[in-house]
This record gives sequence, C-alpha cells and structure tokens, in this order.
Amino acid sequence: MPIDSITLRNAVMRNIRAFFYDRAFLEVETPIRLVTPCMELHIDAEPCGDHFLRTSPEIFHKQLLATGYEKIFEIGKCFRRGEMGPLHHPEYTMLEWYRTQADYMDILADTKALLQAVAGIADSVWHQRTVSEAFLEFAGWDPVGNYDEDRFDIDLVEKVEPAFREIGGPVVLIDYPVEAAALSRRKSGNPLMAERWELYINGIEIANAYSELTDPTEQRRRFEACAEQRKAMGKEVYSIDESFIESLEKMPPAGGVALGIDRLLMLIADADSLDAVLPFR
Repeated sequence: MPIDSITLRNAVMRNIRAFFYDRAFLEVETPIRLVTPCMELHIDAEPCGDHFLRTSPEIFHKQLLATGYEKIFEIGKCFRRGEMGPLHHPEYTMLEWYRTQADYMDILADTKALLQAVAGIADSVWHQRTVSEAFLEFAGWDPVGNYDEDRFDIDLVEKVEPAFREIGGPVVLIDYPVEAAALSRRKSGNPLMAERWELYINGIEIANAYSELTDPTEQRRRFEACAEQRKAMGKEVYSIDESFIESLEKMPPAGGVALGIDRLLMLIADADSLDAVLPFR
C-alpha cells in the first residue's frame, strides 16, 4: 500500500510542535528570501530575483538569540541549488532549534527526547563515535590535526557512512576537525576539534548540531577562508553578512541543531527515497 505521506507528515508536525511547546520554546518565522546567503563551502544558494532562497534559517535565529530570545524553534522550507537524488531535493523542510546557555551535548539530549517522542527511538539504542575514532576504525587515519578535505569527504561517504549502516539505528558522529565546522565553537581543551555532531540513523545523516561560535573575529576569518576556497573551486562567492557578524558580539553561549524533516519521515515510513514522502515533486 502506498504511504499516506500527507497524514504522516501532519502527525509528525503536530508531535514536533507539541514537544517544543511543552518545553516553553517560542516558535518563530524568519525570511525565506535574503540578500546574503550563509557562506558554506559545499552548499549553493538558489537565486531568486535579486535575492537568494535560504539554505537555513540559522543566521536569523542567532540574531534573535542576540536580542534576548532564549529558546526558539522553526519548521520551514529551505533550498539548495543542484541537489537531487534519493536523499536530496532542492526544496526541503527543516526543523531548527536553538537555546542559550546550552552546548552541543544539551542539544543532543533534546534530540534524543524529541526522537523518542516523535518516532519512538529509544535513548538506550544510541551509539556514539568521535570523528577520530570512526575514521581510525573504518578509514585508517585520523582527520583531527591531519585534515585533508577531499580525503575526509570521500572516506566519510565511502567508508564511514556505510559502516554506520551496518551498525544500524542512531549513531552520533561527534567532535569534528575544526576545519569541518565553520560555525561551531572550538572544543575546550583541544583547539583542533570543534563542538559539532551529526546524527545518522541507519547510515542516513539526519541532523547537524553545534555549540555555536560567538566570536565575531574568528567567524569573519572562517568566512573569508571559505570565500577563498569557493573562489578556487569556481563557485559563486557570497558577501559576508555584516548584520550577523555584529550580532555575535551580543549573542550568549548557545547550542543549536538542524534536523531534516523529510528524511525523518522517510525513516519513520521505512522508505528508501524521499520521493515516497514528498507528495509534490
């Protein structure tokens, strides 16, 4: 029987909102069209007239945290140019939430509770690997302190993620090389690492979380380095969002995460492609 994707999506959305409302989060809406996309190496924004469509609401969320909001979430459409496949569509639904005076481990606890409430994924079945542990075990080298971007990306896709499929269930890949975490705070006690994790379920990446970087000088430096890399790759180079950089001066310590709703629905439905849960394609 075909999946009733409309009914499934409705039930999951209701449960997600109930989860955050019960925990006193404020639901927000932020712009979909923006002048300056967030600068990330492998993510290209979709042009929309003289603006771009957002790839994430992250920049706006952090500006809200800087003005005094403490616990916020948003469910909304995001867009990435040129992404199409069983696990990728150029238009997708993202859940993001942030809270102040929290770090990536606090956000991991939120995520475990959310997936237990929404998808019945119990906390007891979760596995965790640092990037160093996972790459040493499955790829034979440690990217922390020896970062090679091309090798990292290839081994992640060809060796690490397939190993996570074999493990099965939720696997948290944590403590990334700082070079692979452009918006994340450096790890206390080890400046070569960043406080970032990604959640995989049955080998499919479903969420990406940080202890947020709040140092405007370092953030500008990372954006400038990314711009040089994008230029060398022949990609469009976006300008730096000065309003965002300024907001970091007032932003308190915070943790945040982006979770792909469509991929979550696909996993709940036990489907092998996003097409099964997207009624309009």
